[in-house]
Amino acid sequence: MATWLVPARAQDRPVEGRNYLVLQSTQPTRDARQVEVLEFFAYSCGHCNSFEPMIDAWQKKLPRDVLFRRIPVAFRQDLVIHAKLYFAIETLDLVEQLHPKVFAAIHTGRQKLDTPDQIGNFVAAHGVDRVRFLQVLDSFGVAAKVKQAAGLATGYAIEGTPSIGVNGRWLTSGSLAGSNAKSLSVAEYLLNLARKGG
Repeated sequence: MATWLVPARAQDRPVEGRNYLVLQSTQPTRDARQVEVLEFFAYSCGHCNSFEPMIDAWQKKLPRDVLFRRIPVAFRQDLVIHAKLYFAIETLDLVEQLHPKVFAAIHTGRQKLDTPDQIGNFVAAHGVDRVRFLQVLDSFGVAAKVKQAAGLATGYAIEGTPSIGVNGRWLTSGSLAGSNAKSLSVAEYLLNLARKGG
């Protein structure tokens, strides 16, 4: 009786080349035993700011076999410091505490976080040891992560943010999927594809 629903579901299935792209060359993932999801974002990006609460809630519900990682993208040299800022936050295990506040500071508070001094003032205002944070911001470890992130952004051929990479093989985004919310549905489809060895 409900057989007319089947074609509708098939039509709703994401389409390669329209809703997502297959990468020309497979990118390395951190752990072959897990399906990896990468969120490519930039703190300076207004769309990323709007998307952040949505993707954060989504990633918290992902199954245990899915590894979610945020990858900051610096499209210009002057934005590399924002990539360093994210990796310093991640290194110090402050993502829950500070990541959304960086977006709020830039997009709602109109704060500039473009220099170590401005970043130091920002983290200190949120109860974080300024000296320790700035040491990590300027560390070899953070510089290495920024370089790896740039390599991933190149490998995934990122042209805009936010974008979602899945398991080193696929890429979707709001512009491909039709909206940022729909990009999460496409990412779920790709996750299932990866699980099935697709």
